[in-house]
Amino acid sequence: MNEIEAIEEQLKQTQLAYQMAAQMSQYKAGFLARTYHELRSPLTSLIGMHQLILNNLCESPEEEREFIQSAYESAQKLMKIMDDLIAVSQVEYGTAELEIKPLQLAFILSEVEKLTNLQATHNRFSLEIAFPDDRLHVMGDRARLQQVLLTLIDTAISLMRKKSIEGIIKVATVTSAESKLVEIQIDLNIPPAMWSEPVNLLQQTPDTTPEAIKSFSKQLEISPGMKILLCGNLLETMGGNLVVLDLSSQEENKPLTRLQCSIPLAPFQDLPE
Repeated sequence: MNEIEAIEEQLKQTQLAYQMAAQMSQYKAGFLARTYHELRSPLTSLIGMHQLILNNLCESPEEEREFIQSAYESAQKLMKIMDDLIAVSQVEYGTAELEIKPLQLAFILSEVEKLTNLQATHNRFSLEIAFPDDRLHVMGDRARLQQVLLTLIDTAISLMRKKSIEGIIKVATVTSAESKLVEIQIDLNIPPAMWSEPVNLLQQTPDTTPEAIKSFSKQLEISPGMKILLCGNLLETMGGNLVVLDLSSQEENKPLTRLQCSIPLAPFQDLPE
């Protein structure tokens, strides 16, 4: 390799490093915006309720006590959100170790079915899981992989209930020997937009009227978009990824979203006997 070729190769490597750094910077900025949005909402509710009490805007001692109770519940939910965010961050930065080992995927899915089937039935949804061959194993952390699947299905049920959407939640697996990945596909009869959030998260200001605070404090939870991001981060720490696909039929006007979780296929030599 002559000097010019060496300089060109070095330039390519520099450009690649720059692109990777730019993508990482954009990702961190997006994560920061979402995190800020998730934490600001319960904080605004908490501060608003205290302001109503301090400004003597409560109509009775009973209402004042109601606001104090709501403020306490908002603080508890805020702590839960922070715990969820910190737990994922600890995994990402290596302070919480993962136990990566071969996992029987059929067993993982059967555990998920046991924990979600009752909720789905109670809300009159049908949960259909096509179980793979018992010999199919994936590489991952059992608790974290199960956590991801439970979070996605639970959130899907919640979204369908809130929007009064009837449908079937289907779970299937596809193995790709070429990519050495197993795709866990969760198909839902809901629009993909329900899993996303507004672009300008930092520009949104929560409503601070007494009525809005009362209503908002009762429904504080991590948004679907943030849950997708956290689940995707967990899968990436296990060598996988998560994508949201729009498979809606425009002709039939039927929304269909696929949450596609990819996880490494366990090498044959690593399979337990």
